[in-house]
Amino acid sequence: MTVEKWERRSEVPLILLALAFLVAYAWPVLDPRLDPDTRTILDALSWTVWGAFAIDLLIRLVLTDDRRAYALRHWYDVALVALPLLRPLRLLRLLALLRILDRSAANNLAGRVLVYVGGAAAAAVGLGALAVLDAERDTPEANITSYGDALWWACTTVTTVGYGDRFPVSTEGRIVGVVLMLLGIGVVGAVIASVTSWILARAEAERAERRNP
Repeated sequence: MTVEKWERRSEVPLILLALAFLVAYAWPVLDPRLDPDTRTILDALSWTVWGAFAIDLLIRLVLTDDRRAYALRHWYDVALVALPLLRPLRLLRLLALLRILDRSAANNLAGRVLVYVGGAAAAAVGLGALAVLDAERDTPEANITSYGDALWWACTTVTTVGYGDRFPVSTEGRIVGVVLMLLGIGVVGAVIASVTSWILARAEAERAERRNP
């Protein structure tokens, strides 16, 4: 079996695992009064997902011809397996969805913009809010103490507005902030580049129509 065949066969299970992990991660963050038994079950589910992703990565590395090049090209898969202990960064496991989105995105410009920019913006805000709330909630001097605060902070950060009324104070929260800032810059840059490319393509098409009526 080739690595491409394995990736196609594992797409649906990986999507389901990523969604299961999102539930297991988000539930305790949004409901800190969750009973210990349920929390234990969700933690077990989270680590089970990590194990499944680690096995998937190992299989793909075995099937590929150039393991080093494959690992560099799929750095996000390596990161989600290598960084399981820093709790907010466990959300990197959801980056496995990028591989599926990359195959399912339309070939035209509009399709790519819709999938990548729209999906990245929504995911950045929602998941960034979860991650920073998880990191900040137990910090004594934290000013992000509810999901509403976290969502407001994520929106102002990813749009590069940054009012400064809410900000992370813990090391893990600041790491989440840096990632969100970089992603925000990337999203804005992608929008500008896509619009510019579309305008240039339209202008070139109109010039071609004038030359060939």
